[in-house]
Amino acid sequence: MRAYKINGGKKLEGTISAQSSKNSVLSMLAGAILTDDTVVIKNCPKISDVINMCKILSSLGASVEFDDNDLIINASQVNSFCVDEKLCKKIRTSIYFLGSLLGRFGRAKLCFPGGCNIGARPIDIHIKALSELGVKFDYNEKNISCSKQKTVGDREVVFSFPSVGATINLLLFSVINEGTLVIKNCAREPEVVDFCNFLNSMGAKIVGAGQSEITVYGVKQLHGTKYRPISDRMEIGTFIFATYCCGGKVNITNVNLKNSDLLLDKISNNTCSVAYINDIITITSNNIGEGFDVQTGPFPQFPTDLQAQATVYLSICNGRSIVIESMYENRFSHLNGLKQMGADVHVFKNVAFIQGVKRLQGAKVFANDLRGGAALTIAGLCARGQTLMCGVEHVERGYLDYDKKLAMLGASIKTIDL
Repeated sequence: MRAYKINGGKKLEGTISAQSSKNSVLSMLAGAILTDDTVVIKNCPKISDVINMCKILSSLGASVEFDDNDLIINASQVNSFCVDEKLCKKIRTSIYFLGSLLGRFGRAKLCFPGGCNIGARPIDIHIKALSELGVKFDYNEKNISCSKQKTVGDREVVFSFPSVGATINLLLFSVINEGTLVIKNCAREPEVVDFCNFLNSMGAKIVGAGQSEITVYGVKQLHGTKYRPISDRMEIGTFIFATYCCGGKVNITNVNLKNSDLLLDKISNNTCSVAYINDIITITSNNIGEGFDVQTGPFPQFPTDLQAQATVYLSICNGRSIVIESMYENRFSHLNGLKQMGADVHVFKNVAFIQGVKRLQGAKVFANDLRGGAALTIAGLCARGQTLMCGVEHVERGYLDYDKKLAMLGASIKTIDL
C-alpha cells in the first residue's frame, strides 16, 4: 500500500491543465472494437482505469500503444468475444464490452464487472434493453453469455432510469445495424454526448445526444478516427473544491465550460469566486463560506462523483449542511476518515448532516474508493498538522498525477510506501 504524506495548511497558487475525461475515454476504448481501422484518442490520460481497459483490448487481439499522450488502437485482429475474468473484475467499465462485442460479433461472454465498492450497481437495465432488441442472455451470479438472435428493424427502448452505462451499451450495440433505434429516458451526461460525437466521427448517425431521447440510425460499418475527448469535469470540480478548502488562487486550463457551468453555479454562490474566459477557469478563495445543501442525481443534477469532495468543503463551512446521496448507498465511506479528522458529521441512511468546524486535524485515514480518496486528500491539505492518506491506488484509477499537480500548486504532498 502507498500513501500521500501531507502537511496541511498551505494555500494553493498557480496553473494546471485539466486531463481528458476518464468516463469519456473508457467508453471510447470499448467503441474502438467496432472498426478495423485505426482509432486515435488524443490527449488520453495514462491512469490505471485506462491501462486496465487497454489490457482487455490487447487480450482480445487488438493492437494498443501510446505515442506520447495519444493512444493508438487497431482492432483489425480482434478474434475473441470472451473477456478475461481477472481483467473484468478490475474495472467497472469492462461491462461496455458487452455492447461492443455484440456489435462486432453478435456474441459476448464476460463476468460481472468490478470497480470501486460504492454500492450495488446492477446491470439489469442493460440486460432488459438488449433483450428487447433480440439478444438472448444466459447468466448466473458470476458470468454473462449472450448472443444476438435476430436482426431487429425499427425499435424503441424506454429506460426505467437514465443509466449512463446502459445508454452507452445500447449505442455500442446499435450503431452498426439495420433500422432505427430510439432510446428514451437515456442518460444526458456530457460524457455520453462526447461518446456520441466520437461514434459520429467514425461514421455513425446518432441524433439527440444531450437530450432525454436519442435516435440511432444504423449504418453498415464504421471507420477510423482521431478524436480529442472533452476535459474531465470531475477532476476540474475536485481542484475547485481543493482551492475552496485551502484558500488561494488557481487557474485551470483546457476546460469545456459548457460541461461545468451547472456545477459552477452551485458552488460559486459563496464567498469564493469563479471566473472564466475561453477555456480557463480561475478560482479565488479567501474565506470559508456558508454551508449549503446538496442532493446527487443524474445529469443535470449534482454529480455523485463530486459528493465526497463537497462534503469535505462543507465540513469546514459556517453553519449546517445536508447532503443527500441518491445514487449509491456506499458513497459515504470517506466520512469515517473525515470524522477522525474532527469533522462533525452524522449519517442516517443516505443523508449526511454536517455542522461546520473551524479546522480539521491531520490523521491517518484510508481510501475505499476513487472519489473518497481524492476527497480525503483535500481534507489533509486543509487540516492542521500531518495526514497520511492511505490507498493511493484508488485515486490513481481516475486522476493523472494528482499529487504532482497539487505539489505544483504549492501543496506539501508526496507519495510514500508503507
